[in-house]
Amino acid sequence: MKTVYFYEAFEEEAACLRTYLPEDISAEFSEKTIQELDSPEPPAEIISVRTQSIIPPEWSGKVRAILARTTGYDHMQAYQRLVGHEVPCGHLPLYCARAVAEQAMLLWTALIRKLPLQQAQFETFNRDGLTGRECLGKNLLVVGVGNIGHEVVSIATALGMNVKGIDIVERHAEVEYVDFGKELMHADILVCAMNLTQDNRNYFNYEVLRNCKPGLIFVNISRGECSPAVELVQLIEAGCLGGVGLDVYDNEAALAVSARRGEQQDDPEKQAVERLAGKSNVILTPHNAFNTEEAVQRKSEQSVTQITTFLATGSFQWPVADDR
Repeated sequence: MKTVYFYEAFEEEAACLRTYLPEDISAEFSEKTIQELDSPEPPAEIISVRTQSIIPPEWSGKVRAILARTTGYDHMQAYQRLVGHEVPCGHLPLYCARAVAEQAMLLWTALIRKLPLQQAQFETFNRDGLTGRECLGKNLLVVGVGNIGHEVVSIATALGMNVKGIDIVERHAEVEYVDFGKELMHADILVCAMNLTQDNRNYFNYEVLRNCKPGLIFVNISRGECSPAVELVQLIEAGCLGGVGLDVYDNEAALAVSARRGEQQDDPEKQAVERLAGKSNVILTPHNAFNTEEAVQRKSEQSVTQITTFLATGSFQWPVADDR
């Protein structure tokens, strides 16, 4: 049996991981998820996934450990709850904060400058309806000021924006923390950078965001379960939101696999995503915010550190806490 099997390892990542793996660790890679490969048994004593693989509960007694090559670890906690006993799980909390924050900036700046419309009207060189806005002086609300959210705050501050944060733990002295309900009516741009918990699913729903400042730009680079597309499409079509930028999606595992297979589904969330994709004030990216050369290198190095640490000590350097 292989020592470790890396699922959801795209070409560049697999190549980088190979450069860091020591010779005594036997590894195999696939760009597919567990469910796409449909393996009846685990292919290695340690398996490594991202966010889209659905780990069979019957594998819990057959693998020594699971490494999530992700900052978030809600899917690992959900698996621990499902199998009913502790499975050693690790994650990578440090590798991609800057990369994801820059993707958030990319999305909100493209939306306030109407970039999709600019591209669509290039062939006719028509500038009607393309007048955008500048970042300077705009009000940005960051919901979730962890490692990624803090980088968003730093970038937006450097752009001359008025930045405020929302978090249950106020750990950054330079951040002005505010009440979400009171600040929503003043925000020009809202970035969701929250980690997913059992309490914040569907946090940004229609009833909440309909009270926003008209024309609000909403960006989510954390977890799609916080802002299901079925809610966002209603808000866009009702004229409450001025734009939406998403890198993450509710029920992403099913959505991503069906998209790669070109399958048609009656799932309301997938249909809502398709409706969003057809709008000129929406930008959707395939959960790719982490994907920079620098972050991939850090992720590969830290993944190997996690694996070698576990093999040497029986514990991960960055473990996932069992929240049951």
